[in-house]
Amino acid sequence: MTLLDASFAALSDHTRRGVLEQLGRSDASITDLADRFHMTLTGMKKHVSVLEKAGLVTTEKVGRVRTCRLGGRAMAEEAAWIERHRQIWAQRFDALDEIVEELKQAERHHDRQG
Repeated sequence: MTLLDASFAALSDHTRRGVLEQLGRSDASITDLADRFHMTLTGMKKHVSVLEKAGLVTTEKVGRVRTCRLGGRAMAEEAAWIERHRQIWAQRFDALDEIVEELKQAERHHDRQG
């Protein structure tokens, strides 16, 4: 699995996106995250593991507490992929708009002639 695949897989889950939003505000322990998202510690550990594998979160264990923080990746590759596809779709919609406008003009022309 590529890093891009791992990132999109990690981001595909609502809870993991919520964890990233929370960590964007402040670091948190896995226990705090589990409490905040009303899930078991084991469930949150699995979510954090997926985010870690994608490089979106880092964890550090001090004593019995594992603290999570946002990873160092800026997701530039993901943003570039999204932008490329956004441009492709924008071009397709622009082309569709042109076709619709041509059809409307042809229909108006036909109505005036008829």
